[in-house]
Amino acid sequence: MDEFSLISELIAPTTGARTDVILGIGDDGALVRPPPGEALVLVLDTLVEAVHFPRGFPPEDIGFRTAASNLSDLAAMGATPLWATLGLTLPQADAAWVRAFMVGLHAALAPHQVQLIGGDTTRGPLCLSLQLTGSVPEAQALKRSGARPGDRLFVSGTLGDAAAGLTSLSTPEPAPPEVAYLRGRFARPTARVTLGQALRGTASSCIDISDGLLADLGHILERSGCGAELRVDHLPLSPALSRMTDPAQVLAYALAGGDDYELCFTLPAATSPLAVEALRRHCPVTEIGLITAQAGELALRDAAGPVSPPAARGYRHFP
Repeated sequence: MDEFSLISELIAPTTGARTDVILGIGDDGALVRPPPGEALVLVLDTLVEAVHFPRGFPPEDIGFRTAASNLSDLAAMGATPLWATLGLTLPQADAAWVRAFMVGLHAALAPHQVQLIGGDTTRGPLCLSLQLTGSVPEAQALKRSGARPGDRLFVSGTLGDAAAGLTSLSTPEPAPPEVAYLRGRFARPTARVTLGQALRGTASSCIDISDGLLADLGHILERSGCGAELRVDHLPLSPALSRMTDPAQVLAYALAGGDDYELCFTLPAATSPLAVEALRRHCPVTEIGLITAQAGELALRDAAGPVSPPAARGYRHFP
């Protein structure tokens, strides 16, 4: 199958349809109609074989993860997803692989009415780049820079599952149910798009957890010029993670594991209990600490006192 057959037969039929797309796949560029009165938000993630997923990982799951990582970035900005462009680099034009990849990609994008409007295909080591465009009322865009001393610190969902699931892939099948759950959390992460939209006008700062809680919270603290006190005994953990390994490893996964694509956000101290409960209608959210005035200082505590951080603070491509 050549490049143009691959596009016309396997990619174009699964693009979706939006009324704000004037011209989609098939030309040198796409034409779209931006939402009136809103700012556009552009995000891009690249997934590379043997870096972001193991060799031989199912193509449907690769497609889903490619979309979910970008949707999570839009969620962290409070944006509504709109359009996507795809860069697909393949060792060979394997029709079955591309078909399965597109099924997974579409499964993640379709619930958010995202249309694939263009991109590129090329030959080389397996590498997937997806750019998503979303929109948000300009004054309501969530940023990393708005946290203030006294703000309350929250996370969505549970932490550490994906990192534990990825680690477990190095062991032979079959997997017990709790390990299968953790692997599923790595393969099919949930982008918290509706929570991000609900945080507009409420959260003072927000980021998605892709590299690990400590690393990503550190970005908020750096951009906001603040510190934080984190209660490690308040971290939300799934029963599957709590059962699978020792407490020190569980804590390391939750603090520094990455790939969960949950949201870490801050709310002003005066935020009402009713406002927090309204957020929980979208997904579980847990209060895990507070923002302090000591710029760049991140203190870990539990009920007994200070806790030492894990050796690894999160994932880095270039240590």
